[in-house]
This record gives sequence, structure tokens and C-alpha cells, in this order.
Amino acid sequence: MPKDKHASRARIVTAARKEFLEKGFEKASMRTIAQAAGMTSAGLYRHFADKEAMFSALVEPLMEELQEMCSAMEARNYGFLEKGTLDEMWDGEAELVYLLPLVYRYFEEFRLLLCCSSGTRYGNFIHDFVTLEQEKTMEFLAAARQKGWETKEIDPRELHLLLSAYTSAFFEIVIHKFTKEEAEHYLSTFRKFFYPGWRAIFKCTPGS
Repeated sequence: MPKDKHASRARIVTAARKEFLEKGFEKASMRTIAQAAGMTSAGLYRHFADKEAMFSALVEPLMEELQEMCSAMEARNYGFLEKGTLDEMWDGEAELVYLLPLVYRYFEEFRLLLCCSSGTRYGNFIHDFVTLEQEKTMEFLAAARQKGWETKEIDPRELHLLLSAYTSAFFEIVIHKFTKEEAEHYLSTFRKFFYPGWRAIFKCTPGS
């Protein structure tokens, strides 16, 4: 990309981020973005096909890292399964180790997803994230049974409800603009509240 075109795109991205954060996707004005970027509205379309493409450009780097993080956490849990130490899943600090640094590296992008994405394909971010985690969790429980572990049966709809509560509670740190220090304190309480429940529901014991 030529240097001047790269600079123009960077100005658009900066202006679009500000506009989307202030007004949300649906009320954001392409004209306002163009003016802030120092170009005409028509000039925006030389860089982005439409307003949603602009929004996607802001959040996709986060979405890619989030997918990588979920894969890392999944590998961690399957590692416990292979070692026969499933109870250790609840002894760590996965939210701090994996997700919290990501949140504060992409704090504005998370706010775009959680607070400003209505009208885009990301508008059901929490629901979509929970649905994927629900599917992965059901697959993990099936894999544990195949390894000879006894696990409690849970209806997928029940699991979806619980994961929704868990995920929504976590992302309150973004919605309410917690500092990282405040979030670390909150997550200490968060784990004390949720982890005993997960232990009780997903109690896995070696088969006889």
C-alpha cells in the first residue's frame, strides 16, 4: 500500500473508532468520519466497501487473537484430561492468565463489540461466543467420558444459560470501564462465586 494511502487509511480508522465508540455503529455518520479524516465521504469507499467493513477492520484483529486464546485454553484443558488431573482446571487463574491481558490490550475494541456493535454481524457477540463455548464444553465432556471419567449430564440449554451468566459477568469489567487493578480485584470475587459452582456441575471422577 502506498505511503499516502496507508496514512489516509490510518486517519479513517482513528476517526471511525472515535465515532463508533461515541455513537455506536447504527448512529455513526460516514460524513462525520470523513470530515475527521480530512476527506470526502466518497473517499472513504476507496478504502472500505461500507460502514460495516470499517467496523470489522477495527475489531477483527481482536477476534483473531480471541480465537487463538480460546484454542490455547482448550489445549490447556485437554492437557489436564490427558494427565488425568481434571480438577486442576479450577485451581488456576485462566481469566487472569489468558483473557485479562487481552481485554486491556484491546479495551476499546471490546467496547466496540459489547456496547457499539448493534446492526453489525457482531451484534450478538456474547451469545455467539457462549454458543461456541457451549459446543466446545459438550465435546470436552464427551471426550472425558471416552477416557473413562464419570461426568454429570447437563442439558445443553442449561449449560448455555450458565455460560451466559459467567461470560456476561466477566465482561462487566469492559462495559463499566474498570481499570485493570479494579478488574483484578473483581475477578478474585468472581472466581470465588463461580468456580465452586462449576466444580459441582462438572465434577469429573475417574471411572471404576
